[in-house]
Amino acid sequence: MARDYTVKRAKKTSSDIDYEKELNAEQYAAVSAQPGPSLVIAGAGSGKTRTLTYRVAWLLDHDIPARNILLLTFTNKAAREMLERVEQLVPYDTRDIWGGTFHSVGNRILRRHAQELGWERNFSIMDRDDQKSLLSSVISECEIDTKSSRFPKPDVIGDIFSLANNTGQSIGDILHSRYSYFDHHVEAIELIEEAYEEKKKSTNSMDFDDLLLKPLDLFHQKPRIREQYQKQFEWVLVDEYQDTNAVQSELIDFLAAPQRNLMVVGDDAQSIYSWRGADFRNILDFPERYEGAKKFVIETNYRSVPEILTLANAAIAPNTEQFRKNLAPWRGPAENLPALVPLQDPNTQAAFVAQRILELRDEGIELNEIAVLYRAHFHAMELQLELTNRNIPFEITSGLRFFEQAHIKDVAAFMKIIYNRRDEVSFKRVVKMLPGIGDKSADNIWREWTKSPVMKRDEPVVFSTIMADFKVPAKSKPTWEQLGYTLDELVDADGKAKPPAAMMPSILGGVYEDYMRSKFTNFDNRRQDLEQLENYAVRFDDLEEFLSQLSLLAGQDAADAQKDEPDEECVCLSSVHQAKGLEWKVVFVIWLAEGKFPGSRVLEEDAENETNDGLEEERRLFYVAVTRAMDELYLSYPQLWQRAYDGEVIQHPSRFLDDIPDPMVEEWNVGAAW
Repeated sequence: MARDYTVKRAKKTSSDIDYEKELNAEQYAAVSAQPGPSLVIAGAGSGKTRTLTYRVAWLLDHDIPARNILLLTFTNKAAREMLERVEQLVPYDTRDIWGGTFHSVGNRILRRHAQELGWERNFSIMDRDDQKSLLSSVISECEIDTKSSRFPKPDVIGDIFSLANNTGQSIGDILHSRYSYFDHHVEAIELIEEAYEEKKKSTNSMDFDDLLLKPLDLFHQKPRIREQYQKQFEWVLVDEYQDTNAVQSELIDFLAAPQRNLMVVGDDAQSIYSWRGADFRNILDFPERYEGAKKFVIETNYRSVPEILTLANAAIAPNTEQFRKNLAPWRGPAENLPALVPLQDPNTQAAFVAQRILELRDEGIELNEIAVLYRAHFHAMELQLELTNRNIPFEITSGLRFFEQAHIKDVAAFMKIIYNRRDEVSFKRVVKMLPGIGDKSADNIWREWTKSPVMKRDEPVVFSTIMADFKVPAKSKPTWEQLGYTLDELVDADGKAKPPAAMMPSILGGVYEDYMRSKFTNFDNRRQDLEQLENYAVRFDDLEEFLSQLSLLAGQDAADAQKDEPDEECVCLSSVHQAKGLEWKVVFVIWLAEGKFPGSRVLEEDAENETNDGLEEERRLFYVAVTRAMDELYLSYPQLWQRAYDGEVIQHPSRFLDDIPDPMVEEWNVGAAW
């Protein structure tokens, strides 16, 4: 007869956190929630991150092992900050908590189980440029005529595939709703999709959507593996739940079953990413999908003065599909109401904003505490010119991020060849850096590469010896030989990849530095960037981890990617989408004119589809804009607009301004002295 025996966990030291003292009543109710599904509606500036952080600490304090907690976020920065705060709060080892973006967690799962789906564990993660290159190759191999009639470019096809994947719609549905001018190519695009999937497998590569889709496939096909992770993740916490798409929602539902200890945190009023597949109904329908779910509403706002919050509450009120909430101020009243500033034309609007920025600086507000927000980047054109003329430094949030730059990805390509010798995209990227080698030559060299001994991954090879026999253009021979020696230097005596930082001098001292000199006008700046990359690489001993981080930082979850810091304080110019999650003491929201914000295209689509979905999302976008302001808020629009084809046009104020009662704003009458 079997003997029953129970292993008891060792007693541990408590953190001694006084949760009721550290949190307000709304936050405490959520943090101390009992097991089961919980929906936390956290209004703008209400301490969402604090609530999630203390929830993790609460679980650890109540004997939940770190390895049984999964924290899903949308940026690496958010996950890192929360886990660092938890580590500071509690005396326990928190390293076993699974915390990160959906893509990074998906990558981690696939690194363990990719072979179950027909990939090898050392698969490469393609960024957008890599995907574009592979799709170009697929289109060519499918022998599709792309010249006789207009055909989508590879990057557009990539967007079509991504939308279909993330929304659960067919290629035909996506083409009809968003790319109707390509409707007649549906069969060709479906053929490309099938060939693309085969190509990814043959090159042992995945794109970013695969980091979500393949774990789902794994869980559907392998119940044993699914149950393994369901058992491990007894407690699942999700940040920014309103931004999840169909795939992410299904992945969460899988991981949270059967324990149902799921806490999702978000704000339906800040759901503004439907254009990339997010579905705010995931958060609205949560109580129906998770029967018995507890709902917590956190409304105390620590960011903004009462006058701004009153305006924000009025701005979002007309939306019919929402969880009703009323942001309540923690701070005291301000001296002034938010300003409503009608202006003569776009140039006067730009002059007003620039002049007021200088006045605010004289009043003691630093430039980096000021932001100008807009619906679309072209709305800032006149302002950029005006700021330049007045020598007011500014930065634009749409600038290319550090890890997305070509020279960073070039260096990574050398490393990817060592890590995954079947990586066609990286191999061709490197080979085409050599003089005299174009697409056709690269294709021929790749075919030789696939038939050579380098494909025997488990065996050490001398690249320079093998590559010496390759047929390459005479012009390319010297640098081709140098490339072989460079690849030899990237592995140790046993043929294993060196640490990434140790690879950098060989890559730069080989063919790449000369390539940079001939390719880029700002060679010195790019060389300094690579020095910074080398410094970053020092923290990684493992090439797999380093390459995964580079790819993740340069992809869909790169909102927190490193970027060059400005040399001086700067005013921030940003679209509202890119400003979400940020805050400034002073915020200007410009071009609040009908047809601009909300956009005319959105209004037309709503009329065509007989819905208000687009308008309600635009209103949520306006709500996000005004809730970025801490102390002062300026709402402006030009009354006239000069159009090239029909002269001056009268601009009507945005309907969102009509939703704000007159007593909530102070209207400014601005004259132009020129």
